[in-house]
Amino acid sequence: MTTVGDSFAPATGLPVARYRFTAQVQQALALPEYAGSLLRGQFGAALRNVACMTRQPTCPGCPLLQTCPYTRIFDAQPPPKGQHALQDFSQIPNPYVLEPPAPGARLLVPGDLLLFNIVLVGQALDQLALVVFALQRALSQGLTRQRIPAELQRVDWLDAQGRAQPVWSHTQPTLAAHPARLDVPAIPPVVAPAPQAITLHIHTPLRLQNQGQALRADQLTPRALVAAVARRAALLMEFHAAQGGWGDEAKRITQSSEALTDTRDLHWFDWTRYSSRQQQEMTLGGVLGRWTLRGSPDVLGDLWPWLWLGQWLHVGKNATMGMGGYTLQVNP
Repeated sequence: MTTVGDSFAPATGLPVARYRFTAQVQQALALPEYAGSLLRGQFGAALRNVACMTRQPTCPGCPLLQTCPYTRIFDAQPPPKGQHALQDFSQIPNPYVLEPPAPGARLLVPGDLLLFNIVLVGQALDQLALVVFALQRALSQGLTRQRIPAELQRVDWLDAQGRAQPVWSHTQPTLAAHPARLDVPAIPPVVAPAPQAITLHIHTPLRLQNQGQALRADQLTPRALVAAVARRAALLMEFHAAQGGWGDEAKRITQSSEALTDTRDLHWFDWTRYSSRQQQEMTLGGVLGRWTLRGSPDVLGDLWPWLWLGQWLHVGKNATMGMGGYTLQVNP
């Protein structure tokens, strides 16, 4: 993070990294409409299996709860009640995002490649070797209820421009050194003297909620979006990267978003997933499409680093399974 004058903005050396996993399927694999839940579920089960030392049936009450890699990555525990300086938290976001293939059911035949990403934040980066091992095991044990196996071939670190640097392969299983940090660029120049609009191209379902109810396209507001982005970034950096200063600035950014106007071309996308916890099918959805925020150059410039970082962190409900993913475009 960096401080410029009296303003705070995330900028250089952020402990955030995106990794691309490439696996080869061994049998015909039918991917569902949205594979985020499938990949997250298999990852969580494998991670618990390889990380758990006590072999207790459930995590609550475990003497290693606060230090276990599984809970620190997949089931992050809030601080004990009354121990946070500002407020009590019932939950905090987990420091990973599983980015599945683009929405749409498809059939992969034997030999086809399955590609997906995982974003790690803060202390989760220290557990990259464990994350790779868990995902390798999850893939080999099989995906979907049919347990279709896949062999993990390679893992690449992706920089801010999407360029790949190999960090692991099944023939070279030792992790290679790589930057594993993220630098937020300045807002790009446009034809006009200064940017007047930023467009979010939302490519996985964005589900913002109010009092537990999903907001439909006509109920969304720029403030709701900015508040969700800023709060998620602040909590991740505070609790998983031990960086202070984010919370107060998140509040200021949210307040300044009241000056924004917007146009949107959004539609609702529903998909069904099976919940192993609730032992039933569940329908979950969110909006896809384009959402353009308009405002003064000062307001947009202030907001830019947060929205840009949100391309890695995602936003909204079930961000850890890749929902709420978007890319940015600056408009004159």
